Amino acid sequence: MESSPLVSIRKATPDDAKTLVDLILELAAYEKLLNQAEPSVELLAEHLAEEALTGCEALLAETERDTAVGFALFFHNYSTFQTNAGLYVEDLFVKPTYRGEGIGFALFQRIARIAEERGCRRIDLAVLDWNDEAIEFYDALGAEPLDDWTTMRLDEDTIEEVATESPGAAV
Repeated sequence: MESSPLVSIRKATPDDAKTLVDLILELAAYEKLLNQAEPSVELLAEHLAEEALTGCEALLAETERDTAVGFALFFHNYSTFQTNAGLYVEDLFVKPTYRGEGIGFALFQRIARIAEERGCRRIDLAVLDWNDEAIEFYDALGAEPLDDWTTMRLDEDTIEEVATESPGAAV
């Protein structure tokens, strides 16, 4: 466990799913995406289990003053060009009243240490275009924007359509 006078960082377990869901909902509200957030305590607990196929992992930031004040959720990805694993940070969130205390850095530093321990050659993440605070944070860490890439997504309904479509129909 990483710690400083201000924060302790620990690996989240399935028992932390409710706490994480509460933080996820705070993140969704901050990102103005609360109408899209439907986190499930049960599914998250299942996905945080060591044997889960999702490979989902999370860290919790806790202070002496308060319990959970932030989290990071990440998983392995893979680079075909580097033929090596990396980590993808899905979310890193610190409650607004705790920002500027080094908690975000402590969370990201622990992710970097995990990446290094596992031989990962990169850490990837996405930031909302309007989130200047997050962009400045990652920029200060040395992250570089990938302006030549467009994030694409298929939602659940589209996945079902593609999965059941006749061969050759989409092209």
